[in-house]
Amino acid sequence: MCLIAFDHHPGGEWPIRLVANRDEFHARPAAPLAVWQDAPEIIGGRDLEAGGSWLAVHRRGRLAAVTNLRDPRLKVAADSPSRGALVQEALTCPDLPAWLDRLATGEAARYAGFNLIAGDGRRLWHLHRGLDAISLREVSPGLHGLSNASLNSPWPKLIGARQGLGASLRHGRWPEDALAAMADPHPADDDQLPETGVGLAMERMLSSPFIVGEHYGTRAMTWLSWHASGRIEIGERRFGPNGVALGESVERLAPSA
Repeated sequence: MCLIAFDHHPGGEWPIRLVANRDEFHARPAAPLAVWQDAPEIIGGRDLEAGGSWLAVHRRGRLAAVTNLRDPRLKVAADSPSRGALVQEALTCPDLPAWLDRLATGEAARYAGFNLIAGDGRRLWHLHRGLDAISLREVSPGLHGLSNASLNSPWPKLIGARQGLGASLRHGRWPEDALAAMADPHPADDDQLPETGVGLAMERMLSSPFIVGEHYGTRAMTWLSWHASGRIEIGERRFGPNGVALGESVERLAPSA
């Protein structure tokens, strides 16, 4: 996952509403949003190369999503664990705050750079594994965005996605307007680009909310609605090379213990 915008309102009618884009090489095998056959309590897309996920939910009421960190200076061992495994572990660990604390106090250093958001509809946490530090904090209520830096870093595509989600909720056009903002293929102006060490041409290509390319691009666009009753609705739109639409799936989860 490379771009997430979410509205977090614990105690409200909608504790979480979220939209997200997953950018990846088109050749990397992945399964669409569905119930996992070997773990039917989990619903989400799945990376078939490493076995993890970029965004998924658990039937008992838990959400997790991960983004990579774009920082070429951060080096890790070639056999470091997959960051997608963090999503599955966040959903299935018996004590989410304790598990996050263990990661924040050192275990996260085994992974390449990442951002993880995880929560249960009442509390939501952001764990950041960066070059210089590992940090964990509880996310405050309100509109937030996350890409490949840290929470609410002022990248143009993050700002656009967050604004699109906010307008969608204000005008009662959720999720359509939020998804339209995530589908914007226009790159940012050069003077607005971040400097992440990947070169100007790559910064330009990666600066749009929706990335169109023959070999690399936006492969999945996800939206999620979490109702105060515990009901969760999650949908996914899938795309192939050059942004060709490949299909759409929607799953609905009733509250469960």
